Amino acid sequence: MPARRVAVIGTGYVGLTTGACLASLGHCVVCADADPHKVERLREARVDILEPGLPETVRDALDADLLDFTGDTAAAVAEAEVVFLCLPTPMGAGGAADLAAVEAVAAQIRDVLPPGCVVVNKSTVPVGTSERVAALLGRDDVAVVSNPEFLREGRAVQDFLHPDRIVIGAADREAARRVADLYAGLDAPLVLTDPASAELTKYAANFYLAMKLSFANNLATVCERFGADIDDVTEGIGRDPRIGSAFLRPGPGWGGSCLPKDTHALLTVCELAGVDFPLLRATIETNVAHQRQLVDRVAASCGSGADGSLRGVRLALYGLTFKAGTSDLRDSPALSVARLLRERGAELTAYDPALREERPDLSDLLDLVDDPVRAAEGAAACLVLTEWPELRDLDWAAIAARMSGREVHDFRDLLDADRLARAGLRRHGIGRAEAPARVA
Repeated sequence: MPARRVAVIGTGYVGLTTGACLASLGHCVVCADADPHKVERLREARVDILEPGLPETVRDALDADLLDFTGDTAAAVAEAEVVFLCLPTPMGAGGAADLAAVEAVAAQIRDVLPPGCVVVNKSTVPVGTSERVAALLGRDDVAVVSNPEFLREGRAVQDFLHPDRIVIGAADREAARRVADLYAGLDAPLVLTDPASAELTKYAANFYLAMKLSFANNLATVCERFGADIDDVTEGIGRDPRIGSAFLRPGPGWGGSCLPKDTHALLTVCELAGVDFPLLRATIETNVAHQRQLVDRVAASCGSGADGSLRGVRLALYGLTFKAGTSDLRDSPALSVARLLRERGAELTAYDPALREERPDLSDLLDLVDDPVRAAEGAAACLVLTEWPELRDLDWAAIAARMSGREVHDFRDLLDADRLARAGLRRHGIGRAEAPARVA
């Protein structure tokens, strides 16, 4: 297929990956962003997002003159055949998705879109947003298409170029074909549907993944009670092809830039439509309850009083990002646990290998240090909250020498218990009983 002129509005995870990868497929892409400093850095191939392969993809596309960046949104779309909206849709009041950025850009580009252009909603948006954008544009000669993203942070470039599926929702079949042609050459099933079904597909996928994680965390508690091993149980059920093994590892809850806001947004639109969805509500509530249970466990191991207070207790946290391979802290379950600990009075010091140079301001919550041994100074317990592989190889003997206590709560089941024992530390995981439970 011939190369297309493409504009991408927004250069976050989704926008920058979309723009760079479409350019790598041979299309001429201009990415627009309102932040002039960010635009200047991207023109120099300086990518601030921690995402494997993305800096190289951006640099190669720039060198091939297939990718450019601008702060002028109107200029970016003036000659575009396809315009992708890759804008933030954060959780708004009451849990609904905040579409302010999408609506603002739609109004901004309305009068400068070329006739026959296709506008693509790539952002995760509620059902009906395609119709809403079409109404805001007010252009009979411009089609609006839904093309949700299914990118995992840490694997975004890989997921874009080797997708499981490409979902396109459009009322205009010709517009759908033009968007599908952008992905020509990628070996993936193509799902052509209406806009509402495409929009709901994204929410449904994220809800199902969140539900599996909540299920795994509850199942881990059951395993502890009956002396079962969570790894063996999840392997046993995960080998059933109807279930699969993905998203069955227990941890400190689920989070990130998508699952929390999308599950809340779906619940909100269901409630507004008068649809009762108790399974979705329970999935969200289970996540919060699980994190409180983990904090209870830490408090008990540190000898807290009957009220569960951790006042004055020092704790070392290892890992703050919502998962390994990214520097993203948005709705991180590690930070959710940290806030619960702080509410009980704990004094927190944290180390994260992705945050040694990029130092977010978390001073109201914890002390962030760049030395894992220093993080353990005076700590009654250590908590592993992100599954960074390098945490396995820390000098746990040196860490133990700095601690006041002996407990390590491995909430990612990452560490070797024998190695910790040799350092004089006691490891507590998830989904394994400390001692076999007796069944009457």
